[in-house]
Amino acid sequence: MAVVRVTPANPTPGMVAAANEAGDQRSIPPELGPDSLAVLSGPTFLYANSLGDVPPGSIGGLVHLDTRLLSCWTLTVNGSELLALRAETIDHYSAQYVLTNPDLPGLPPNSLGVERLRYVGEGFHERVELRSFRPEPVRVELRLAVGVDFADLFEVKSVVRDRSAEITRDHAADGSELCFSYRKGDFRVQTRVCCQAPADRVEGDELIWDLELRPREQWQVDLHVPLPSGVGVVEPVRGDIADVIHGRADDPLRRWTEDRAVLRGDNQALERTVRRSRDDLAALRLDLEVKGQRIMLPGAGLPWFLAVFGRDTLITAYQTLVAGPTLAKGALLALARLQGDRCDDFTDEEPGKILHEVRSGELTRNGTKPYGPYYGTADATQLWLILLSEYWRWTGDDETVRRLRDNALAALRWIDEYGDRDGDGYVEYGTRSPEGLGNQCWRDSPDGVCFADGRIPVLPLATSDIQGYTYDAKIRLAELFDGPLANRALARRLRDEAGTLHERFNRDFWIEERGGYYAVALDGDKNVVDAKTSSMGHLLWSGIVPRERADAVVRQLMSPDMFSGWGIRTLSREESLYNAVGYHLGTVWPHDNSIAALGLARYGYRAEANRISLALFEAAEQFGHRLPEALTGFARERMVFAVPYPTACSPQAWAAGTPLALVRAMLGLNPIDGRLALDPDIPEELGRITADRVRAFGQEWGVEAVCTSGHVRLQPS
Repeated sequence: MAVVRVTPANPTPGMVAAANEAGDQRSIPPELGPDSLAVLSGPTFLYANSLGDVPPGSIGGLVHLDTRLLSCWTLTVNGSELLALRAETIDHYSAQYVLTNPDLPGLPPNSLGVERLRYVGEGFHERVELRSFRPEPVRVELRLAVGVDFADLFEVKSVVRDRSAEITRDHAADGSELCFSYRKGDFRVQTRVCCQAPADRVEGDELIWDLELRPREQWQVDLHVPLPSGVGVVEPVRGDIADVIHGRADDPLRRWTEDRAVLRGDNQALERTVRRSRDDLAALRLDLEVKGQRIMLPGAGLPWFLAVFGRDTLITAYQTLVAGPTLAKGALLALARLQGDRCDDFTDEEPGKILHEVRSGELTRNGTKPYGPYYGTADATQLWLILLSEYWRWTGDDETVRRLRDNALAALRWIDEYGDRDGDGYVEYGTRSPEGLGNQCWRDSPDGVCFADGRIPVLPLATSDIQGYTYDAKIRLAELFDGPLANRALARRLRDEAGTLHERFNRDFWIEERGGYYAVALDGDKNVVDAKTSSMGHLLWSGIVPRERADAVVRQLMSPDMFSGWGIRTLSREESLYNAVGYHLGTVWPHDNSIAALGLARYGYRAEANRISLALFEAAEQFGHRLPEALTGFARERMVFAVPYPTACSPQAWAAGTPLALVRAMLGLNPIDGRLALDPDIPEELGRITADRVRAFGQEWGVEAVCTSGHVRLQPS
């Protein structure tokens, strides 16, 4: 019998995961259409089509803390769906839909003006307004069909288990409320739909209003779906729906953003993109309780990843340190609180390891899924150490660093004892869980790491980016042990280990053929996985690339096979599996490119870094100044516009952090010995950039730069 080799596509042969039984994950937005809209507040969102409807059986609905509270929400007039005139989100938490009626018996087209105003905050609120434009009275049946399946978000992405027999209904006879309840073991959830104007009839799970509208008469109903008790939403907006929509209600988001650094520039697109990033990061904030710890961090992205992540959170915090240290400090403390302290095969937990993902839906709560938390990542631990160092460099906060000393030592031990699975000096990964991820680097799709000829390597894998992070983490940790952690002997040892890793890495991962480049990984047989990937940009960021090889690496990254015109592709067009619409097989990820831009700037390749920055700012203009999670890899020379990856999250945390990282690269802004150093190289197209309230070393600074000149000033406290 042939031996089945373990690969990222089949990481646990012989173990059948429940997730695999569900088949392929469904994509967004086919059922809702390309004009679908979402309203979002922390861990709560509602996805609907351009009419504001959630059709039954779609991926839309109202989701809170990974549980879908509404799976159907459709509005009809006289038995027919409405026609969309226009729909727009107002703020991240609110939207307005303007509709009218089609040609119906006894009701000519455009006889009614219908508005749907909605927002999410401490609950979901919707106001439906009808206005008759007919010169005579008209009879209208307004019907709202409500559906509830209480699906776990993992099921929404694949196949939903039918819970209908276990869902109880306790609808109010007077039409004022629909109530749905579900209980399975310790998991309980309820959905209540409250009506400010009670329905005239309730048929099954449908609310029906029988209206007779006089000429020009307006009628409205307010609907409210309270959220289940518990934490989650950060300072939700509250108020009358119209006041919220028109900006008259108190908005806690505005108070939060007023405390951030403020960027202005000659280029309006740049300024608006940075402002949109700030607002998106505020919208993604989660206020959660995990293992008894209250944490506030950005969720990774809408709709699938409104949860705490390790890698995503840490990179986002690094990208945004230029705007203030609050997020970085919160990420460090929260993830340290949840650091692994035992070995658990199901969750891939190990002592000292930083988590990958936390979920709170039924499948996690009942133990079907390992996400409470799940630790299947081989890079978050190093990234936590890198962020700890960067936070200290920006703040000089010795007290917090000393408070996290034991966590840093535990992370270091994980790298050396658990991360290096075979003692060869490299950090490798391979899951032990039937529900575990096959790839545990940022390229975490099953085929995200491949050979040039398309073969999938065997596990365990030592990817190049993870070795770069490990090198950087040890160099940075040595600096901390020379400083606030006061252990010079350990600092010397760490520098020696980093030097050895540098030497061995550049021997084992370098490929002379095809112009010279770094392999994406070594596989479980220590074969060089020879695909050309964007991971080379991460190597520049980490500093593991010798100066004499930097030219070759930059040529590869900026070649037409890798640079699409909108950014660096995840996989070169030369490779067998290249796919412009493949998740990690040729797409362009903004966060990936921001890391490359910082790396290019580190090595002095400012023109190349600026080329990436300009391309991404120009792409953001096409998406309402918001960068999606990923763009397709189609060549810009063949397209007049940027094309998003079809299932891209938007907003998404490290895409939102990207503009701030790009601005930092252009400004050459770095903390050095208690002061901010500025080395600008700003493209002519962007003109002057100024930033106020930049926080560093417990003080606020002002920055102004144009082209290659600029200055930093200390602002009065």
